[in-house]
Amino acid sequence: RWPSLLKYYSHTDGVSWLEEYKARHNAGLEAQRIVASFSKRFFSEHVPCDGFSDIETLGCPSHFFEDELMCILNMEGRKGLTWKYYAKKILYFLRQQNILKNLKEYLQRPTERQSFLEGAVLIDQYCNPLSDICLKSVQAQVDDITDKVRKVLRTKNPRHPSLASKAGEVLIPEVELQRQVLDAMNCVLYEQLKYKGNELDYYNSLNSYIHQVLIRRTGIPISLSVLYLTIARQLGVKLEPVNFPSHFLLRWCQGKEGSTDIFDYTYIDAFGKGKQLTVKECEYLIGHHVTEEFYGVVTSKEVLQRMVGNLLNLGKRESTDQSYQLLRDSLDLYLAMYPDNVQHLMLQARLYFHLGIWPEKVLDILQHIQALDPSQHGAVGYLVQHTLEHIERRKEELGPEVKHRSDEKHKEVCFSIGLIMKHKRYGYNCVIYGWDPACMMGHEWIRNMNVHSLPHGPHQPFYNVLVEDGSCRYAAQ
Repeated sequence: RWPSLLKYYSHTDGVSWLEEYKARHNAGLEAQRIVASFSKRFFSEHVPCDGFSDIETLGCPSHFFEDELMCILNMEGRKGLTWKYYAKKILYFLRQQNILKNLKEYLQRPTERQSFLEGAVLIDQYCNPLSDICLKSVQAQVDDITDKVRKVLRTKNPRHPSLASKAGEVLIPEVELQRQVLDAMNCVLYEQLKYKGNELDYYNSLNSYIHQVLIRRTGIPISLSVLYLTIARQLGVKLEPVNFPSHFLLRWCQGKEGSTDIFDYTYIDAFGKGKQLTVKECEYLIGHHVTEEFYGVVTSKEVLQRMVGNLLNLGKRESTDQSYQLLRDSLDLYLAMYPDNVQHLMLQARLYFHLGIWPEKVLDILQHIQALDPSQHGAVGYLVQHTLEHIERRKEELGPEVKHRSDEKHKEVCFSIGLIMKHKRYGYNCVIYGWDPACMMGHEWIRNMNVHSLPHGPHQPFYNVLVEDGSCRYAAQ
Protein backbone atom coordinates (compact mmCIF):
# COMPACT_ATOMS: atom_id res chain seq x y z
CA ARG A 1 0.00 0.00 0.00
CA TRP A 2 2.84 2.41 0.90
CA PRO A 3 6.02 1.17 -0.87
CA SER A 4 7.74 4.52 -0.23
CA LEU A 5 7.92 3.59 3.49
CA LEU A 6 9.91 0.36 2.99
CA LYS A 7 13.19 2.17 3.70
CA TYR A 8 12.09 2.76 7.33
CA TYR A 9 11.97 -0.98 8.12
CA SER A 10 14.58 -3.68 8.46
CA HIS A 11 13.90 -7.32 7.51
CA THR A 12 15.27 -8.41 10.89
CA ASP A 13 12.99 -6.15 13.01
CA GLY A 14 9.89 -7.63 14.57
CA VAL A 15 7.16 -5.18 13.56
CA SER A 16 3.52 -5.09 14.65
CA TRP A 17 2.02 -4.31 11.25
CA LEU A 18 -1.41 -3.65 12.71
CA GLU A 19 0.05 -0.90 14.95
CA GLU A 20 2.05 0.50 12.01
CA TYR A 21 -1.07 0.53 9.85
CA LYS A 22 -3.05 2.37 12.54
CA ALA A 23 -0.27 4.94 12.98
CA ARG A 24 -0.04 5.52 9.20
CA HIS A 25 -3.83 5.77 8.90
CA ASN A 26 -4.05 8.32 11.73
CA ALA A 27 -1.16 10.33 10.26
CA GLY A 28 -3.06 10.39 6.95
CA LEU A 29 -6.17 11.78 8.61
CA GLU A 30 -4.09 14.40 10.46
CA ALA A 31 -2.37 15.47 7.20
CA GLN A 32 -5.71 15.81 5.40
CA ARG A 33 -7.15 17.82 8.30
CA ILE A 34 -4.21 20.26 8.29
CA VAL A 35 -4.19 20.68 4.49
CA ALA A 36 -7.94 21.37 4.55
CA SER A 37 -7.47 23.94 7.34
CA PHE A 38 -4.80 25.74 5.26
CA SER A 39 -7.31 25.96 2.38
CA LYS A 40 -9.78 27.75 4.67
CA ARG A 41 -7.31 29.95 6.57
CA PHE A 42 -4.93 31.14 3.87
CA PHE A 43 -6.65 30.76 0.50
CA SER A 44 -6.43 34.49 -0.24
CA GLU A 45 -3.04 35.37 1.29
CA HIS A 46 0.54 34.14 1.69
CA VAL A 47 0.92 31.63 4.53
CA PRO A 48 2.22 33.76 7.46
CA CYS A 49 5.43 32.79 9.28
CA ASP A 50 3.44 31.45 12.26
CA GLY A 51 1.04 29.58 9.94
CA PHE A 52 3.04 26.36 10.28
CA SER A 53 2.98 26.32 14.10
CA ASP A 54 0.54 23.36 14.32
CA ILE A 55 2.87 21.29 12.10
CA GLU A 56 5.83 21.83 14.43
CA THR A 57 4.01 19.90 17.17
CA LEU A 58 2.78 16.92 15.17
CA GLY A 59 1.23 14.14 17.20
CA CYS A 60 2.22 11.46 14.66
CA PRO A 61 5.45 10.14 13.05
CA SER A 62 6.68 12.77 10.57
CA HIS A 63 7.59 10.21 7.85
CA PHE A 64 3.97 8.95 7.84
CA PHE A 65 2.70 12.55 7.69
CA GLU A 66 5.04 13.33 4.76
CA ASP A 67 3.95 10.15 2.98
CA GLU A 68 0.31 11.31 3.03
CA LEU A 69 1.34 14.72 1.69
CA MET A 70 3.16 12.94 -1.17
CA CYS A 71 -0.04 10.90 -1.84
CA ILE A 72 -1.97 14.19 -2.15
CA LEU A 73 0.67 15.63 -4.50
CA ASN A 74 0.58 12.48 -6.65
CA MET A 75 -3.22 12.48 -7.10
CA GLU A 76 -4.08 11.93 -10.75
CA GLY A 77 -4.48 14.78 -13.21
CA ARG A 78 -5.97 18.07 -12.12
CA LYS A 79 -7.88 16.81 -9.07
CA GLY A 80 -7.57 18.73 -5.80
CA LEU A 81 -5.33 21.55 -7.04
CA THR A 82 -5.95 23.62 -3.88
CA TRP A 83 -4.98 20.67 -1.66
CA LYS A 84 -1.90 20.01 -3.80
CA TYR A 85 -0.87 23.67 -3.54
CA TYR A 86 -0.93 23.62 0.29
CA ALA A 87 0.41 20.05 0.61
CA LYS A 88 3.44 21.19 -1.38
CA LYS A 89 3.95 24.23 0.88
CA ILE A 90 3.66 22.12 4.06
CA LEU A 91 6.01 19.42 2.72
CA TYR A 92 8.53 22.09 1.69
CA PHE A 93 8.43 23.59 5.20
CA LEU A 94 8.64 20.23 7.02
CA ARG A 95 11.58 18.89 5.06
CA GLN A 96 13.54 22.14 5.15
CA GLN A 97 13.14 22.38 8.96
CA ASN A 98 14.46 18.84 9.24
CA ILE A 99 17.41 19.49 6.90
CA LEU A 100 18.36 22.69 8.79
CA LYS A 101 18.41 20.64 12.01
CA ASN A 102 20.70 18.07 10.31
CA LEU A 103 22.96 20.86 8.97
CA LYS A 104 23.38 22.41 12.44
CA GLU A 105 24.22 18.97 13.88
CA TYR A 106 26.75 18.45 11.03
CA LEU A 107 28.44 21.81 11.75
CA GLN A 108 28.82 20.95 15.46
CA ARG A 109 30.79 17.77 14.71
CA PRO A 110 34.62 17.72 14.89
CA THR A 111 36.14 18.78 11.53
CA GLU A 112 37.50 15.29 10.75
CA ARG A 113 33.92 13.91 10.91
CA GLN A 114 32.48 16.47 8.49
CA SER A 115 32.37 14.73 5.10
CA PHE A 116 32.46 17.14 2.15
CA LEU A 117 30.01 14.92 0.28
CA GLU A 118 27.49 14.96 3.14
CA GLY A 119 27.68 18.77 3.32
CA ALA A 120 27.03 19.04 -0.43
CA VAL A 121 24.05 16.66 -0.10
CA LEU A 122 22.54 18.78 2.73
CA ILE A 123 22.68 21.91 0.52
CA ASP A 124 21.16 19.96 -2.37
CA GLN A 125 18.34 18.60 -0.15
CA TYR A 126 17.51 22.04 1.28
CA CYS A 127 17.19 23.67 -2.15
CA ASN A 128 15.25 20.68 -3.59
CA PRO A 129 13.13 19.45 -0.65
CA LEU A 130 10.53 17.75 -2.87
CA SER A 131 13.14 15.62 -4.68
CA ASP A 132 14.12 12.21 -3.33
CA ILE A 133 17.78 12.94 -2.48
CA CYS A 134 19.58 11.02 0.26
CA LEU A 135 23.22 10.66 1.25
CA LYS A 136 22.98 6.85 0.99
CA SER A 137 22.03 6.84 -2.72
CA VAL A 138 24.57 9.61 -3.60
CA GLN A 139 27.28 7.69 -1.73
CA ALA A 140 26.31 4.48 -3.60
CA GLN A 141 26.81 6.27 -6.95
CA VAL A 142 30.22 7.58 -5.81
CA ASP A 143 31.16 4.06 -4.64
CA ASP A 144 30.24 2.76 -8.09
CA ILE A 145 32.66 5.23 -9.73
CA THR A 146 35.33 4.25 -7.15
CA ASP A 147 34.93 0.57 -8.12
CA LYS A 148 35.42 1.48 -11.79
CA VAL A 149 38.67 3.29 -10.83
CA ARG A 150 39.84 0.17 -8.96
CA LYS A 151 39.26 -1.93 -12.12
CA VAL A 152 41.47 0.40 -14.16
CA LEU A 153 44.09 0.41 -11.37
CA ARG A 154 44.10 -3.40 -11.29
CA THR A 155 45.09 -3.58 -14.97
CA LYS A 156 48.04 -1.15 -14.36
CA ASN A 157 49.22 -2.43 -10.96
CA PRO A 158 47.53 -5.60 -9.61
CA ARG A 159 49.34 -5.18 -6.26
CA HIS A 160 48.31 -1.57 -5.67
CA PRO A 161 47.39 -0.97 -1.97
CA SER A 162 44.13 0.82 -2.99
CA LEU A 163 42.77 -2.56 -4.15
CA ALA A 164 42.81 -3.98 -0.60
CA SER A 165 39.40 -4.37 1.05
CA LYS A 166 40.26 -1.81 3.77
CA ALA A 167 41.58 0.77 1.28
CA GLY A 168 40.54 4.33 2.02
CA GLU A 169 40.97 3.89 5.75
CA VAL A 170 44.78 4.01 5.31
CA LEU A 171 46.44 6.79 3.33
CA ILE A 172 49.04 5.75 0.73
CA PRO A 173 52.37 7.40 1.60
CA GLU A 174 54.26 6.90 -1.71
CA VAL A 175 53.75 9.74 -4.21
CA GLU A 176 54.14 7.42 -7.21
CA LEU A 177 51.35 5.10 -5.98
CA GLN A 178 49.15 8.16 -5.38
CA ARG A 179 49.87 9.32 -8.95
CA GLN A 180 48.65 5.95 -10.27
CA VAL A 181 45.34 6.46 -8.42
CA LEU A 182 44.86 9.98 -9.83
CA ASP A 183 45.68 8.81 -13.37
CA ALA A 184 43.11 5.99 -13.06
CA MET A 185 40.55 8.49 -11.70
CA ASN A 186 41.09 10.85 -14.65
CA CYS A 187 40.74 7.92 -17.05
CA VAL A 188 37.40 6.80 -15.51
CA LEU A 189 35.84 10.23 -14.81
CA TYR A 190 36.83 12.15 -17.92
CA GLU A 191 37.47 9.49 -20.60
CA GLN A 192 35.07 6.64 -19.74
CA LEU A 193 32.22 8.50 -18.00
CA LYS A 194 32.73 11.80 -19.91
CA TYR A 195 32.46 14.14 -16.91
CA LYS A 196 33.27 17.74 -17.83
CA GLY A 197 33.02 21.31 -16.61
CA ASN A 198 29.81 22.99 -17.77
CA GLU A 199 31.29 25.92 -19.69
CA LEU A 200 28.23 26.39 -21.93
CA ASP A 201 25.70 26.80 -19.09
CA TYR A 202 27.95 27.79 -16.19
CA TYR A 203 25.33 29.86 -14.31
CA ASN A 204 22.76 27.08 -13.99
CA SER A 205 21.88 26.18 -10.39
CA LEU A 206 21.82 22.46 -11.33
CA ASN A 207 25.64 22.63 -11.56
CA SER A 208 25.75 23.15 -7.78
CA TYR A 209 23.51 20.22 -6.80
CA ILE A 210 25.56 17.06 -6.26
CA HIS A 211 22.78 14.64 -7.32
CA GLN A 212 22.40 16.58 -10.60
CA VAL A 213 26.19 16.57 -11.14
CA LEU A 214 26.08 12.75 -10.95
CA ILE A 215 23.07 12.53 -13.31
CA ARG A 216 24.24 15.12 -15.88
CA ARG A 217 27.99 14.43 -15.48
CA THR A 218 28.78 18.12 -15.52
CA GLY A 219 29.18 20.89 -12.96
CA ILE A 220 31.21 23.86 -11.78
CA PRO A 221 34.72 23.71 -10.21
CA ILE A 222 33.53 23.34 -6.60
CA SER A 223 30.91 20.59 -7.17
CA LEU A 224 33.28 18.57 -9.38
CA SER A 225 36.06 19.07 -6.79
CA VAL A 226 33.88 17.64 -4.00
CA LEU A 227 33.24 14.53 -6.14
CA TYR A 228 36.92 14.21 -7.14
CA LEU A 229 38.21 14.66 -3.58
CA THR A 230 35.70 12.11 -2.17
CA ILE A 231 36.74 9.41 -4.65
CA ALA A 232 40.45 10.10 -4.09
CA ARG A 233 40.10 9.80 -0.31
CA GLN A 234 38.18 6.52 -0.67
CA LEU A 235 41.22 5.22 -2.56
CA GLY A 236 43.75 6.39 0.05
CA VAL A 237 44.91 9.66 -1.55
CA LYS A 238 44.55 12.76 0.62
CA LEU A 239 43.55 15.77 -1.48
CA GLU A 240 42.61 19.07 0.18
CA PRO A 241 40.22 21.82 -0.95
CA VAL A 242 41.72 25.20 -1.91
CA ASN A 243 39.46 28.29 -1.93
CA PHE A 244 41.23 29.78 -4.95
CA PRO A 245 39.62 32.99 -6.26
CA SER A 246 37.25 32.55 -9.24
CA HIS A 247 38.17 28.87 -9.63
CA PHE A 248 37.98 26.24 -6.87
CA LEU A 249 40.96 23.83 -6.82
CA LEU A 250 42.31 20.82 -4.91
CA ARG A 251 45.91 20.44 -3.72
CA TRP A 252 48.05 17.30 -3.59
CA CYS A 253 51.11 17.24 -1.35
CA GLN A 254 54.40 16.28 -3.05
CA GLY A 255 56.66 17.13 -0.09
CA LYS A 256 56.54 16.62 3.66
CA GLU A 257 52.95 16.13 4.92
CA GLY A 258 51.47 19.31 6.42
CA SER A 259 54.03 21.51 4.62
CA THR A 260 53.26 25.26 4.60
CA ASP A 261 55.29 25.86 1.42
CA ILE A 262 52.82 26.32 -1.47
CA PHE A 263 55.48 24.98 -3.90
CA ASP A 264 55.37 21.57 -2.16
CA TYR A 265 51.93 21.01 -3.70
CA THR A 266 50.50 20.18 -7.10
CA TYR A 267 47.10 21.80 -7.73
CA ILE A 268 44.32 19.82 -9.42
CA ASP A 269 41.60 21.38 -11.57
CA ALA A 270 38.59 19.00 -11.43
CA PHE A 271 36.70 21.38 -13.78
CA GLY A 272 39.54 21.03 -16.33
CA LYS A 273 39.51 17.21 -16.54
CA GLY A 274 41.78 16.70 -13.52
CA LYS A 275 44.69 18.70 -14.97
CA GLN A 276 47.63 19.04 -12.57
CA LEU A 277 48.95 22.59 -12.21
CA THR A 278 51.94 24.37 -10.70
CA VAL A 279 51.55 27.59 -8.69
CA LYS A 280 52.38 29.67 -11.79
CA GLU A 281 49.84 27.75 -13.93
CA CYS A 282 47.13 28.42 -11.33
CA GLU A 283 47.71 32.14 -11.85
CA TYR A 284 47.57 31.74 -15.65
CA LEU A 285 44.21 29.98 -15.13
CA ILE A 286 42.59 33.12 -13.64
CA GLY A 287 44.80 35.68 -15.39
CA HIS A 288 46.36 37.47 -12.41
CA HIS A 289 48.80 37.07 -9.50
CA VAL A 290 47.43 36.08 -6.06
CA THR A 291 49.06 36.01 -2.63
CA GLU A 292 50.06 32.79 -0.82
CA GLU A 293 47.00 32.81 1.47
CA PHE A 294 44.76 31.80 -1.47
CA TYR A 295 46.68 28.52 -1.82
CA GLY A 296 45.85 27.48 1.74
CA VAL A 297 43.53 24.61 2.66
CA VAL A 298 39.96 25.38 3.79
CA THR A 299 37.53 23.63 6.15
CA SER A 300 34.34 21.83 5.15
CA LYS A 301 32.31 24.77 6.56
CA GLU A 302 34.18 27.19 4.26
CA VAL A 303 33.56 24.87 1.30
CA LEU A 304 29.81 24.89 2.10
CA GLN A 305 29.94 28.68 2.50
CA ARG A 306 31.35 29.00 -1.03
CA MET A 307 28.76 26.59 -2.47
CA VAL A 308 25.93 28.54 -0.80
CA GLY A 309 27.53 31.83 -1.91
CA ASN A 310 27.39 30.63 -5.55
CA LEU A 311 23.66 29.85 -5.19
CA LEU A 312 23.07 33.24 -3.54
CA ASN A 313 24.66 35.00 -6.49
CA LEU A 314 22.49 32.99 -8.91
CA GLY A 315 19.40 33.98 -6.92
CA LYS A 316 20.41 37.66 -7.18
CA ARG A 317 21.00 37.45 -10.95
CA GLU A 318 17.34 36.76 -11.74
CA SER A 319 14.17 38.29 -10.30
CA THR A 320 11.47 35.68 -10.92
CA ASP A 321 9.41 33.61 -8.45
CA GLN A 322 11.74 30.63 -8.90
CA SER A 323 14.93 32.61 -8.29
CA TYR A 324 13.40 34.37 -5.28
CA GLN A 325 12.89 30.87 -3.88
CA LEU A 326 16.57 30.11 -4.58
CA LEU A 327 17.58 33.41 -2.94
CA ARG A 328 15.42 32.62 0.12
CA ASP A 329 16.78 29.06 0.40
CA SER A 330 20.43 30.09 0.03
CA LEU A 331 20.00 32.92 2.58
CA ASP A 332 18.49 30.42 5.06
CA LEU A 333 21.51 28.14 4.58
CA TYR A 334 24.03 30.98 4.89
CA LEU A 335 22.42 32.28 8.09
CA ALA A 336 22.27 28.75 9.54
CA MET A 337 26.09 28.76 9.24
CA TYR A 338 26.66 32.43 10.13
CA PRO A 339 23.58 33.62 12.09
CA ASP A 340 25.09 37.03 12.94
CA ASN A 341 26.20 38.09 9.45
CA VAL A 342 24.70 41.61 9.23
CA GLN A 343 25.01 41.90 5.43
CA HIS A 344 22.99 38.73 4.81
CA LEU A 345 20.47 39.48 7.57
CA MET A 346 19.81 42.84 5.91
CA LEU A 347 19.42 41.14 2.51
CA GLN A 348 16.89 38.71 4.04
CA ALA A 349 14.90 41.55 5.64
CA ARG A 350 14.85 43.47 2.32
CA LEU A 351 13.78 40.36 0.41
CA TYR A 352 10.81 39.63 2.71
CA PHE A 353 9.90 43.32 2.66
CA HIS A 354 10.03 43.38 -1.17
CA LEU A 355 7.88 40.23 -1.42
CA GLY A 356 5.37 41.71 1.05
CA ILE A 357 5.44 38.59 3.25
CA TRP A 358 6.08 37.97 6.95
CA PRO A 359 6.28 41.63 8.11
CA GLU A 360 6.51 40.49 11.75
CA LYS A 361 9.59 38.41 10.87
CA VAL A 362 11.10 41.43 9.04
CA LEU A 363 10.81 43.42 12.32
CA ASP A 364 12.50 40.59 14.27
CA ILE A 365 15.41 40.47 11.79
CA LEU A 366 15.80 44.27 11.87
CA GLN A 367 15.84 44.25 15.69
CA HIS A 368 18.60 41.60 15.59
CA ILE A 369 20.62 43.69 13.08
CA GLN A 370 20.30 46.80 15.28
CA ALA A 371 21.62 44.85 18.29
CA LEU A 372 24.58 43.46 16.28
CA ASP A 373 25.54 46.69 14.49
CA PRO A 374 24.12 50.02 15.71
CA SER A 375 25.75 51.78 12.71
CA GLN A 376 22.98 50.26 10.53
CA HIS A 377 20.47 52.55 12.27
CA GLY A 378 19.53 54.51 9.11
CA ALA A 379 18.71 51.51 6.90
CA VAL A 380 17.02 49.67 9.78
CA GLY A 381 14.89 52.71 10.70
CA TYR A 382 13.71 53.15 7.10
CA LEU A 383 12.63 49.51 6.80
CA VAL A 384 11.00 49.45 10.26
CA GLN A 385 8.89 52.50 9.40
CA HIS A 386 7.69 51.05 6.07
CA THR A 387 7.07 47.59 7.56
CA LEU A 388 4.90 49.09 10.33
CA GLU A 389 2.97 51.03 7.68
CA HIS A 390 2.45 47.76 5.77
CA ILE A 391 1.11 46.05 8.93
CA GLU A 392 -1.29 48.99 9.57
CA ARG A 393 -2.52 48.91 5.97
CA ARG A 394 -3.13 45.19 6.26
CA LYS A 395 -5.24 45.71 9.39
CA GLU A 396 -7.35 48.32 7.58
CA GLU A 397 -7.82 45.98 4.61
CA LEU A 398 -9.36 43.34 6.87
CA GLY A 399 -12.60 45.39 6.96
CA PRO A 400 -15.36 44.49 4.49
CA GLU A 401 -14.93 45.91 1.00
CA VAL A 402 -18.15 47.00 -0.72
CA LYS A 403 -18.16 46.34 -4.46
CA HIS A 404 -20.87 47.69 -6.74
CA ARG A 405 -21.83 45.67 -9.79
CA SER A 406 -22.75 48.96 -11.49
CA ASP A 407 -19.07 50.10 -11.50
CA GLU A 408 -17.56 50.14 -15.00
CA LYS A 409 -14.58 47.98 -13.86
CA HIS A 410 -17.00 45.21 -12.78
CA LYS A 411 -18.98 45.01 -16.03
CA GLU A 412 -17.51 41.56 -16.91
CA VAL A 413 -18.87 39.97 -13.69
CA CYS A 414 -21.77 37.67 -14.71
CA PHE A 415 -22.73 35.92 -11.43
CA SER A 416 -24.03 37.24 -8.10
CA ILE A 417 -23.30 36.49 -4.46
CA GLY A 418 -25.66 33.78 -3.15
CA LEU A 419 -25.97 31.89 -6.46
CA ILE A 420 -25.52 28.13 -6.19
CA MET A 421 -23.21 26.95 -8.98
CA LYS A 422 -21.77 23.73 -10.40
CA HIS A 423 -18.13 23.78 -11.58
CA LYS A 424 -17.83 22.87 -15.27
CA ARG A 425 -14.53 21.02 -15.02
CA TYR A 426 -14.54 19.53 -11.50
CA GLY A 427 -18.27 19.00 -11.03
CA TYR A 428 -18.51 20.24 -7.44
CA ASN A 429 -21.51 22.25 -6.16
CA CYS A 430 -20.82 25.55 -4.41
CA VAL A 431 -22.25 28.92 -3.38
CA ILE A 432 -20.68 32.24 -4.37
CA TYR A 433 -19.79 34.52 -1.45
CA GLY A 434 -17.43 37.03 -3.11
CA TRP A 435 -15.85 38.07 -6.41
CA ASP A 436 -12.98 40.04 -7.97
CA PRO A 437 -12.95 41.61 -11.46
CA ALA A 438 -9.66 39.72 -12.15
CA CYS A 439 -7.51 37.13 -10.35
CA MET A 440 -6.01 38.71 -7.20
CA MET A 441 -3.63 35.85 -6.32
CA GLY A 442 0.18 35.96 -6.71
CA HIS A 443 2.25 34.60 -9.62
CA GLU A 444 3.14 31.41 -7.73
CA TRP A 445 -0.54 30.51 -7.15
CA ILE A 446 -1.45 31.34 -10.78
CA ARG A 447 1.38 29.13 -12.06
CA ASN A 448 0.64 26.24 -9.67
CA MET A 449 -3.08 26.30 -10.50
CA ASN A 450 -2.38 26.39 -14.24
CA VAL A 451 -4.58 29.51 -14.54
CA HIS A 452 -2.58 30.75 -17.55
CA SER A 453 -3.94 27.79 -19.58
CA LEU A 454 -7.57 29.07 -19.26
CA PRO A 455 -9.07 30.93 -22.27
CA HIS A 456 -8.73 34.34 -20.55
CA GLY A 457 -6.08 33.35 -17.99
CA PRO A 458 -6.06 35.53 -14.85
CA HIS A 459 -7.69 38.44 -16.75
CA GLN A 460 -11.32 37.51 -16.01
CA PRO A 461 -13.62 37.64 -12.96
CA PHE A 462 -12.75 35.19 -10.14
CA TYR A 463 -15.25 34.06 -7.49
CA ASN A 464 -14.85 33.09 -3.83
CA VAL A 465 -16.95 29.98 -3.42
CA LEU A 466 -17.90 27.74 -0.50
CA VAL A 467 -17.88 24.14 -1.75
CA GLU A 468 -20.22 21.38 -0.52
CA ASP A 469 -17.25 19.58 1.14
CA GLY A 470 -16.70 22.64 3.37
CA SER A 471 -13.61 23.95 1.53
CA CYS A 472 -13.24 27.48 0.21
CA ARG A 473 -12.01 27.91 -3.36
CA TYR A 474 -11.26 30.62 -5.86
CA ALA A 475 -12.82 29.82 -9.24
CA ALA A 476 -12.47 31.50 -12.63
CA GLN A 477 -15.65 32.71 -14.33
